[in-house]
Amino acid sequence: MIKHIVMWKFKEGVSEADKLEMKQQLEALKGVVPSLLEIEVGLDVARKDASMDMALYSEFHTMEDLAAYAGHPEHLKVVDFVRTLVCGRAVVDYEV
Repeated sequence: MIKHIVMWKFKEGVSEADKLEMKQQLEALKGVVPSLLEIEVGLDVARKDASMDMALYSEFHTMEDLAAYAGHPEHLKVVDFVRTLVCGRAVVDYEV
């Protein structure tokens, strides 16, 4: 099992509506991208200096499945939207 975690920092001035749209678009990939087993997206509520603004948690059977998700056309559409909103990104992929 592969766990894929992504965290983002939003650009200054990104609207709450755009943040929620990003969350919705990411969550909507479940059932569309066959290799995506689980996905959860949350907005930070602590708002500390070290906090990121949004986090994504997802699960895949294999690294190949994660690669298929990363290259899936519907995921790439979401990536294009996300890039307009964020200025920082961190990723961790690990196996359990």
